[in-house]
Amino acid sequence: MEAEKFNLETVEEYLEAEKTRDPKHEYLAGTVHAMSGASRRHNVIGGRIYSVFVQRMGKGPCEAYLADVKVRVRTKAGVFFYYPDVMVGCDPTDRHEYYLDRPLILFEVTSASTESTDRREKLLAYQGIASLRHYVIVSQTKRAVEWFRRAGDGWEKVRLTGPDDALDFPEISVSLRLEEIYEGIEFEEAGR
Repeated sequence: MEAEKFNLETVEEYLEAEKTRDPKHEYLAGTVHAMSGASRRHNVIGGRIYSVFVQRMGKGPCEAYLADVKVRVRTKAGVFFYYPDVMVGCDPTDRHEYYLDRPLILFEVTSASTESTDRREKLLAYQGIASLRHYVIVSQTKRAVEWFRRAGDGWEKVRLTGPDDALDFPEISVSLRLEEIYEGIEFEEAGR
């Protein structure tokens, strides 16, 4: 049996190739992984979250980004690039054209193919970003949000399920109710 040879991509090769790749790819310390397409529901939920930030933040140092801007994460294992569904950055020195190094808030809308990655790999990687204060995992199959927020030297997890439950981001004076995230989204009732 002959071992298959493959070359790891450098960060520079990845960033250049990603400008024209379809579909998008995430970068994990030299390996490149294609992303699957999002469902309409996934896209609507992400779009609602994004639009709330755009409307409520107004003009200022913070910007919201939807799905196509990467976040770069540096770990002991290497450099990673992910595409969060929604990202908010406020650091005026974080100026790379295609990614942020210092986001304030990250959202991932789960799907069957990404849920375990969002809850394990990305949770661990994102919590290593010094600037990050909030990581939010949003279900698209039921009204449920897991909100990881920095608390002192650690993180606390808050689970929200009620339509009037809200995520509060005091750093930018924005609040987001679950009713706004899931407006118009219907869920199958349990037991059907």
